[in-house]
Amino acid sequence: MDVKHAEYKRLKAFMKEGFINIGVPPEDAEISAEVLITSDLRGIDSHGVGRFKMYIDRIKAGIQLPVTNWKILKETPTTLLVDGGNGMGHVVSYHTMERVLEKAKKYGMGSAAITNSTHFGIDGYYPLMAVKENMVGFAFTNARPSIAPTFGVEPMIGTNPISMAAPTDEECPFCIDGATSISQRGKIEQLEREEKQTPEGWAIDEKGNPYTDTSQLLIDLVKRRAALLPLGGVGETLGGHKGYGLADTINWDIDYYRMTGYFHRGEVLMEKVENIEAVKFIKMGLSLYNTSPLKNCYYDWCQVIENEIEETVFNNHLNLVRTYINIGEYNEAEKILNKLKKEYPLEEILYQWLMKLYYIEGRKGRIKRIYNELCDIYQKELDLSPTERSKELFEKFLNIVQ
Repeated sequence: MDVKHAEYKRLKAFMKEGFINIGVPPEDAEISAEVLITSDLRGIDSHGVGRFKMYIDRIKAGIQLPVTNWKILKETPTTLLVDGGNGMGHVVSYHTMERVLEKAKKYGMGSAAITNSTHFGIDGYYPLMAVKENMVGFAFTNARPSIAPTFGVEPMIGTNPISMAAPTDEECPFCIDGATSISQRGKIEQLEREEKQTPEGWAIDEKGNPYTDTSQLLIDLVKRRAALLPLGGVGETLGGHKGYGLADTINWDIDYYRMTGYFHRGEVLMEKVENIEAVKFIKMGLSLYNTSPLKNCYYDWCQVIENEIEETVFNNHLNLVRTYINIGEYNEAEKILNKLKKEYPLEEILYQWLMKLYYIEGRKGRIKRIYNELCDIYQKELDLSPTERSKELFEKFLNIVQ
């Protein structure tokens, strides 16, 4: 594979501009780009510029938001519980660490947990923020299920990295930043870019056999037909149970601290589209067990999760529509709204957004058409008229547009 090199400042500027163009505020784009380029500069190719497209794709798909409206849910003199607003994980983690360091300076220690957040880049970036203040820092996070438990083959635990950094009397600090699996998805993505096989011992298939086909492994990890191995590998001989226990410890610690139910619900909401399909298959399978006393319990759980995921994705798509309109990408906004309208034809807010979009573009005929479409479908399906809000918007926009 040919390797091309670029000056790191140019790469950082490229990523920052890309984030801004997708709707990330400039200050937040600077933080996100800085975290990513720091990964490359530290030799962690799996989490640097190679991951940039992942964030762009997730924002476009409505999986995460470009604007990070984070807020503090609970606070004590030495602790914080923060809601990340499903925005940029780098941004909320950076600002949370700043506040943790303020507490540590005043009281000798500080800690925080973040819920409702997204991928935040390399774990080690945040402990290194503590080093700059001559303090010791730790960071942990859970992740989507990808590690098989000891003697198991199904991916049930995240790669859950651990990081710690401390000042030294040398030029560079001490910093360890690593997953609790032998390797992690980013390294396998890097192997695919380099057209290399996955080393034997990193992953297994559904039957517990070694998995070395890198391209297919990335596909089967998503489809849960393959799993990564914990530190120590298969079984107990080389301590695989210790790696599994370490990964699971991170799950328990974070779950109890944040009280988010991550571990008990079994699925992380990052891969929402795949999870919706997974829940549908679970429901189909459960429907075969008509005599099972647990059927209704499991069915209700699936329904709750599916509804929560669909609602989150729907709202994230509307936030993406707002972002596209704000930056003048009207065609992209219209595409998303029309796609959502096909899936949710009775969601009145979609018609309201389309009327607003056509008002901005000065398309009077389209405003009439979309309002009439709303009236027709409400009359046909619900035997009702649209709400007064829709009528008010229609008349307002129609009177303004010449």
